[in-house]
Amino acid sequence: MKAITIPQPGGPEALVWAEVPDPEPGPDEVIVDVRASGVNRADLLQRQGHYPPPPGASAYPGLECSGVITVVGSEVAGWAVGQQVCALLAGGGYAERVAVPAGQLLPVPACDSVDAAGLPEVACTVWSNLVQVGRLSAGDTLLVHGGGSGIGTFAVQLGAALGATVVTTAREAKHSRLRELGASHPIDYREQDFVEEVRRVTDGRGADVILDIMGASYLGRNVSALATGGRLVVIGMQGGRKAELDLGALLTKRASVAATSLRSRPVAEKAEIVQGVRDEVWPLIEAGRVRPVVDRRLPMTEAAEAHRLVESNDHFGKVLLTIG
Repeated sequence: MKAITIPQPGGPEALVWAEVPDPEPGPDEVIVDVRASGVNRADLLQRQGHYPPPPGASAYPGLECSGVITVVGSEVAGWAVGQQVCALLAGGGYAERVAVPAGQLLPVPACDSVDAAGLPEVACTVWSNLVQVGRLSAGDTLLVHGGGSGIGTFAVQLGAALGATVVTTAREAKHSRLRELGASHPIDYREQDFVEEVRRVTDGRGADVILDIMGASYLGRNVSALATGGRLVVIGMQGGRKAELDLGALLTKRASVAATSLRSRPVAEKAEIVQGVRDEVWPLIEAGRVRPVVDRRLPMTEAAEAHRLVESNDHFGKVLLTIG
């Protein structure tokens, strides 16, 4: 088969479409012929040499895909050859075929089967962090940083579907589309202070849950923006990994800071998250309350251009790589 390889870490030009060995399924895995794969910032970090795949995972980038099952392992139940699926991956989505643990498979919901490639990573990341970690409830105020990203567009929709008031940071040009997705209060982070804006729209109370992709550069201001009892969940480090935390401010608010990642979790934990998404998020997609937001599709052979686009932050929603 062919896959996007990274012979040497570097810029987008480091991505090479090359012949590689076919994947061999384990007894609890299936082989999926890939139709499309979602582009995530983790892929960019891997290309740069900063985020290697976990032990035992495919060396090729790609944390989610959609396609058709072509081989079923001897211990797999409930899945069959010919089924259209999408899947959460530890790697390997930028390829013609990929081996997937059966517990990380999802049926294609009520959406285009190519667009479904942009769902597993964002749905599992957002649901696990907003619901499991952040304990988001109806009536809460949710602050989503990076609202125009794949994660952001999904978090805005899920937060609104769960009954939260959604505040989000994004460039002003993206605000109207974010309102259409359910954001009540988009904030232009380049022109406005998001701490002041959150306080304004909550009458000084602050956000109950903050989903943060920035890390160090936003840590202090995120704590300032939290409500009493608020939960800050950090899922990215685009703004750096080290910062000083004012524990006094955290204690005063009886607030908490959590940091999580998905890719390196054990297979069993990923399977639990995938099942939770199937039980609680897929019905929202079927009902039309949440949908995949796709900026554009590019051929897999144009993976370098897809990476440039994601690095530019000019996209809205997911960028997908397609085969065939």
